Amino acid sequence: MIFDYCIIGGGIVGLATAMRLLEERPGSSLILLEKEDALGKHQTGHNSGVIHAGIYYPPGSLKAELCRKGAEATKIFCAENGIRFEACGKLLVATSDLEMQRMDALYERSEQNTIEVHRISEGELKEREPNIRGRGALFVPSTGIVSYAEVCRAMSRRIMALGGEIRLSTRVTGIRETIDAVDIASEGESWRAKKLVACAGLQSDRLAILAGLSIEHRIVPFRGEYFRLPADKNDIVRHLIYPIPDPALPFLGVHLTRMIDGSVTVGPNAVIGFAREGYPRLSVNLADMADYALFPGFWKTVLANRKSAVTELRNSLWKPGYLEECRKYCPSLELVDLLPCEAGIRAQAVRRDGALIHDFLFVQTERMLHVCNAPSPAATSAIPIAAMIVDRVI
Repeated sequence: MIFDYCIIGGGIVGLATAMRLLEERPGSSLILLEKEDALGKHQTGHNSGVIHAGIYYPPGSLKAELCRKGAEATKIFCAENGIRFEACGKLLVATSDLEMQRMDALYERSEQNTIEVHRISEGELKEREPNIRGRGALFVPSTGIVSYAEVCRAMSRRIMALGGEIRLSTRVTGIRETIDAVDIASEGESWRAKKLVACAGLQSDRLAILAGLSIEHRIVPFRGEYFRLPADKNDIVRHLIYPIPDPALPFLGVHLTRMIDGSVTVGPNAVIGFAREGYPRLSVNLADMADYALFPGFWKTVLANRKSAVTELRNSLWKPGYLEECRKYCPSLELVDLLPCEAGIRAQAVRRDGALIHDFLFVQTERMLHVCNAPSPAATSAIPIAAMIVDRVI
């Protein structure tokens, strides 16, 4: 049998793509291959569960457009499928004169992105969030929270209802494109498909190389380490609390996140991971380390971001340093409040010149499309990202 479509990767982008293909091409044969024993076990299942509004992204950019459309589409999908979500809103808190200036620039950007944002004074901030301290804040009411694992399960049910097949515990070991099909191999089994889409996240560069593609980037894993607050502090905040981002840094910084299960987490930081899929602390995979250590772009990235890299590593190894990042705007937190929580790992695509790739990166041939970079907030934007991928494929 030759399938019309094969999707590799059972994260939210792969699932949304499979769902969209079957909706656009009813009656098509489709198989989705996932190497894990469950869906969404990596980036999708280890993120903060936030439905982002898109306030950070350059006006008119693809990321801004996809995030805005994705937030709306995610909420509609949840409502249609009985998935609980909450539009609790987000506060971006400024704690210094410099951050107040950055906050003003961010407010102007939000207006250009047509996102509803309100300036909050220091007094109003205290009224809204008695446990948070800051000089002022921006309030983004449309930001929400959800379980993306539940979203994945609903998408998988939709795929199967539309006639798609999902195969778990199936690691792809070979990909070969021919004139009329793509041959996909696993241990002891193989398939043929007219079109292949690879949404492999942390393994995306390896899948592209396996398929014989020439790529100029590599995936570098960045660990995002979180802590969970004690249950008696689940009401410490009413909204999501984020710092004003530093434009010179590649990541947002530590924030307080209300989760859909009622708990509150703090984090993440961003440190180089020693394993692409090693979530326990001090996980090491020598093959993963060799991949980026032998790639010249990695060392150029480290050199360009050495100051922040040292700070992040210090705070990862020294819990009081991590706590200080949290206490900038939540001074009541103590060391005993930082309880263990599973880390997340971000698939960061890095170019040979050391530049971090912050935009979408696709590599496409006649019969294959490889999603080599789907940057944050890919979970929020998964449904419109899928629409964009399907447009390219069909």
